[in-house]
Amino acid sequence: MKKKITPAIFLLLLLVSGAQGLYAQELNAIQTVVPFLTIAPDSRSGAMGDVGVATTPDVYSQHWNPAKFAFIDGKAGVGISYSPWLRNLVPDINIAYLTGYYRIDKKQVASASLLYSSLGDVPFTDEFGNLERNFKPNELAFDVGYSRIFAEHFSGGIVFRFIYSNLTGGTYSGGDATKAGTSFAADISGYYNNKISLFSKDGNVAFGVNFSNIGSKMSYSDDQKSDFIPMNLRIGGSSSLDLDNFNKIALAIDFNKLLVPTPPIYNNDMEIIDGKDPNVSVPVAIFQSFYDAPGGFKEEIHEITSSIGLEYWYNNQFAIRTGYFHENASKGNRKYFTAGAGFRLKGFEIDFSYLMPTVSNHPLARTLRFSLAFDINALSNNGR
Repeated sequence: MKKKITPAIFLLLLLVSGAQGLYAQELNAIQTVVPFLTIAPDSRSGAMGDVGVATTPDVYSQHWNPAKFAFIDGKAGVGISYSPWLRNLVPDINIAYLTGYYRIDKKQVASASLLYSSLGDVPFTDEFGNLERNFKPNELAFDVGYSRIFAEHFSGGIVFRFIYSNLTGGTYSGGDATKAGTSFAADISGYYNNKISLFSKDGNVAFGVNFSNIGSKMSYSDDQKSDFIPMNLRIGGSSSLDLDNFNKIALAIDFNKLLVPTPPIYNNDMEIIDGKDPNVSVPVAIFQSFYDAPGGFKEEIHEITSSIGLEYWYNNQFAIRTGYFHENASKGNRKYFTAGAGFRLKGFEIDFSYLMPTVSNHPLARTLRFSLAFDINALSNNGR
């Protein structure tokens, strides 16, 4: 029996991407499948406006810049993060993240992570609106990574990722069977950090770059055209300063650009009158994404999101964080402040973050994240 599932799929993609565009005017936002891959999974970066490509290495570096792992302190670590997502709209969407690393030697680190998104209960109906079934859509990404120090202050990293997205449970749509979407992708990243002295204070400066989710398109039906996953370029920098033996402050900034085609402008006959054809291969899409916007260079600049974050540590045990994320109104209009805190003891760290949109009644309002990280080596030493 034919079932009306296309609106449900569209709603799910809209919700998991943070309800982009609900408040935007002249919207020409870039749409991708599996947008959950772009959501900040951890509380530290989530409290700093979603920055992370050049911040100091931590157990959650796999998502932001795997090259940072090469400079992380510690032999091994595990992190767990959880966020109830979009609770202003839907009561049962959740995102969970499990990540870990293991130091092979002084220059090499292996890592892995699992990102899981549960989209709650979704009712599927027939063409007359009669309930046929309830289904719990889910998506996940599993990856393994490797990072290495190549020079005194520079490291590189690579990650291989498997992506799985089951939004329909095989339900038929228009007489055609749907299926779970799958894709394979990779991240390539670099990280530079060096000590500095400023105002007679010791500090550190760092720069990072991460090409993430560079991979195959995804389809939910044998007859449906494939869509791009959120291939992304993230670059940024950070600087920290030791104010004294107990107080430390850090500032970080990130810039992001999706490496997928911008929707062109069509006429009534569905002919492109401005912009570029989006039905291209992955390599072509990556290069084309820098010059294909119908609005020209100005619109290309609007496609860049920016994040800025501030972090303060007292005695390397208690942290206070804040930040701001900005996206142009025509590209989704996500604008929000963030705040959070962290508490560190020998062997583990607890963090949380809170999101505050600049627009009232926003779907992301009051978003919370909770994270727990363990330093395996420190815990082992405590047990002796």
